[in-house]
Amino acid sequence: MKRSITLILALLCMLGSLKAQELLNSDSSAISKHQLNIKGKNVPYTATVGTQPVWDKDGNEVAYLFYTYYERSDIQDKTNRPLVISFNGGPGSASIWMHIAYTGPVLLNIDEEGNPVQPYGVKDNPHSILDVADIVYIDPVNTGYSRITDKKADRAQFFGVNSDVNYLADWVRTFVSRNNRWASPKYLIGESYGTTRVSGLVNRLQNSQWMFFNGVVLVSPTDLGIDRSGPVAAANYLPYYTATAWYHKALEPSLQQRDLEELLPEVEEFTVNELIPAMVKGGFLATEEKQALAKKMSTYSGLSEKVLLEHNLAVPTQFFWKELLRDQGLTVGRLDSRYKGIDRSDAGSSFDHDPALTAWNHAFAPAFNHYMINELDFKTDLNYFLFGPVHPWDRTRDRTGENLRSAVAQNPYLHVMIQSGYYDGGTDYFNAKYSMWQMDPSGKLKNRLSWKGYRSGHMMYLRSEDLEKANDDIREFIKKSLPKDGMPARY
Repeated sequence: MKRSITLILALLCMLGSLKAQELLNSDSSAISKHQLNIKGKNVPYTATVGTQPVWDKDGNEVAYLFYTYYERSDIQDKTNRPLVISFNGGPGSASIWMHIAYTGPVLLNIDEEGNPVQPYGVKDNPHSILDVADIVYIDPVNTGYSRITDKKADRAQFFGVNSDVNYLADWVRTFVSRNNRWASPKYLIGESYGTTRVSGLVNRLQNSQWMFFNGVVLVSPTDLGIDRSGPVAAANYLPYYTATAWYHKALEPSLQQRDLEELLPEVEEFTVNELIPAMVKGGFLATEEKQALAKKMSTYSGLSEKVLLEHNLAVPTQFFWKELLRDQGLTVGRLDSRYKGIDRSDAGSSFDHDPALTAWNHAFAPAFNHYMINELDFKTDLNYFLFGPVHPWDRTRDRTGENLRSAVAQNPYLHVMIQSGYYDGGTDYFNAKYSMWQMDPSGKLKNRLSWKGYRSGHMMYLRSEDLEKANDDIREFIKKSLPKDGMPARY
């Protein structure tokens, strides 16, 4: 990667030698220049690593957020240049994941399926969306290098569904003003809990900061506060079980020989039209009907009829991850069920660890630190928190799915795209579809809501084939959601 480094004087205090665990300067930035080949075209860009304060309601600084901002440098007029604002989840997770593995200009060193390899480090990302949009990756309070500066500050103002949205809305508004991006088409993208965050944030920004958006991308979304208790909660996992069993060749030959994306709609129809109505009957479901359902579910899940009946057809995900390959002495991953693990004992109802998450931590932490030091010339002794101390987290009054619906209804320009991996057992693909369906009960918004599926897990972009496909889907989403010149925002 060719680069020349330009340091801004305001940054010297941040980039100097720091004592271990000392805070960064709370309002500073450093710029470096780079170039990248995307789809055969050279894209020059600047990378800004910086900090920006968080203020309380009285205007006192209470924290700062660390960010990395990428701007294409051969476009001077930003009026029509889209800006993508990116968050990961947790809660308590830094923005590292999508930053160096998905939409950004660099990729960490992994193999074609997303497994860690050495030497650790990064390489150019030829699929980055930087050709069509500028991107800022933001670490919320106590994640990444972001920290609380006022030790007397009330932690509740940061750590909860609604407080998280409230302070981030103020921060984003300040960032957009400082970087003169009010005229730009704007997009929010969040992964996992980040989907809860951006679903609430878009509504808050539109209604409290009067900042309007063209799009929201939900990567592996949470339940967004949408109710799915009872039979729905139990039944909705079956299509994910089918996908995982298919991947591990645990289905009967007649199903195994079919393509995954041809098979799954059949399982989804069975789930909605047969399984959920039957499970509504609970213990009053006729024995013969229950046994017939268990037989069909066994065919679709790779689990035995005995196991399904023992669980009254409602097999917990924890048990599934332990049970599917138990006869091989293996477990399957939660966040990406393509990964396999080894437990201390084959007995039990849950695995010892998630083999997917272990592999990802192995790959990301060394690569990110290497990138900051060697490519962006950012040096500090401060620990970069992949997962930071943000608990207890207040999850009450989570209405973020409704917040997002309201934002779409109020803004005729606003579009939503959901991206899911078929092998994600943490935020499974069929529940993501269910959320989309329930978010629009009137059916009047469905032309602006879309869903995309990929043959990988929670971080679908770790698989090389899906990295290209998923970025192309975002690229097309951005182009589709940009209104024609002079097109008014009205119904």
